[in-house]
Amino acid sequence: MLIDEAVDYLDLHINRRLTLEKIDGLSLEHMVSLLEAIGDPQRDFPMIHVTGTNGKGSTAAMISGLLNSLGLTVGTYSSPHVSSITERIQICKEPISEEDFAEAVSVLSLVEDHLEFSPSWFELVTAAAFRCFADSAVDVAVVEVGMLGRFDATNVGDPVVSVITNIGYDHTDGEEGWQRKLAWEKAGIIRETGDLCLGVIDDELDDIFTAENPKQIYRRDNDFLCEENELALGGRQLTLRSQTEVYENLFLPLHGEHQGNNASIALSAAEAFVGAALPYEVVQSGLEDIYLPARFEILRNSPLLIVDGAHNPPGAEAALTTLEKSFRIDGKRILIIGMTQEKNAEWMTDCLKVDEADLVICTQAVAQRAMPADVLANVIQHVASDVKICKNPKDALEFAMSEAEDQDVILGTGSLYVAGAIRDAYLAST
Repeated sequence: MLIDEAVDYLDLHINRRLTLEKIDGLSLEHMVSLLEAIGDPQRDFPMIHVTGTNGKGSTAAMISGLLNSLGLTVGTYSSPHVSSITERIQICKEPISEEDFAEAVSVLSLVEDHLEFSPSWFELVTAAAFRCFADSAVDVAVVEVGMLGRFDATNVGDPVVSVITNIGYDHTDGEEGWQRKLAWEKAGIIRETGDLCLGVIDDELDDIFTAENPKQIYRRDNDFLCEENELALGGRQLTLRSQTEVYENLFLPLHGEHQGNNASIALSAAEAFVGAALPYEVVQSGLEDIYLPARFEILRNSPLLIVDGAHNPPGAEAALTTLEKSFRIDGKRILIIGMTQEKNAEWMTDCLKVDEADLVICTQAVAQRAMPADVLANVIQHVASDVKICKNPKDALEFAMSEAEDQDVILGTGSLYVAGAIRDAYLAST
């Protein structure tokens, strides 16, 4: 099986993230049976499990970087991908080869013939990741939850450390009690045999996490903290306090004040896993080498071209705050926006301040649940001064570049699918 055949095989299976299938009533029964059929690879390595409304991908990458800097062989599983599906499964921060990915999927295709059910797309990719980690004999796997936590396909192991970055508005109907419901879903990754690094600061939700009886809880502001978080050339200058040490003058090559909070919980999780303080040089080198495509990534300086995969209102607000606080904008502000159908377009675009933009270009990525560009434009045109429709992200980028001068800024955002498509289009043109 070649990589294209592997992708075609996966696409024959339901993708609940794309079909918007309700998660109520789901169970892990199928995932457990699928893993049993391939030898329960998730039992062959210790795991750090990461969830949260925002920041879980950045946090997982930082944990992996810290532990890799310590000399460990680290597997990382994250989603979604930006350009290639192999990005989801990494060994020591490098995506596995297309050949290894295709081989893992090929094995699963043979196994499926002996199952009494058809696994989902995400269940198959998760199983492929666990099989790859076991075959590579990783020292630890850092696993990012796909959606929520309790009934996510990744929630089949016994993590040594569970990480919950925050609770925010996403994957919810917004009805009364939604925060407690989301907290309960995310708390499902906690184990009595493992530690919990908790970034949620809300006394009204705390009982939900303590009810899972983790061995030890490390809480933001009490046990770990980003004490100093200053703008620096190309990123942030941080002072982090973990449960054991204070680490000063750390450089993080990521933009946005929120990344300091992600770094603090990542360091807490790494130390919880090791059971000791990390040497300063390990923390320094582990954070300095972090690279996250399409997470407030600067692709060009004149005009300033940025892509960010913000996919919910808190993420959109963080992206705009980062842009306004970290960069001087002397020219026009051009936004390229595309999002998925279930998002609150009015709220998202309000967070992106479309009313202050000089030009808004509505687009859509190639995804089953993409919001049509004209539907998005209909929402925006009542508040924005200049709205254009370019259904293809490549065309949207070309139009934005044709309208921009050197002192202008172009921000492509609204979903990782859109940010990734703009990124691919730009890199292909350079």
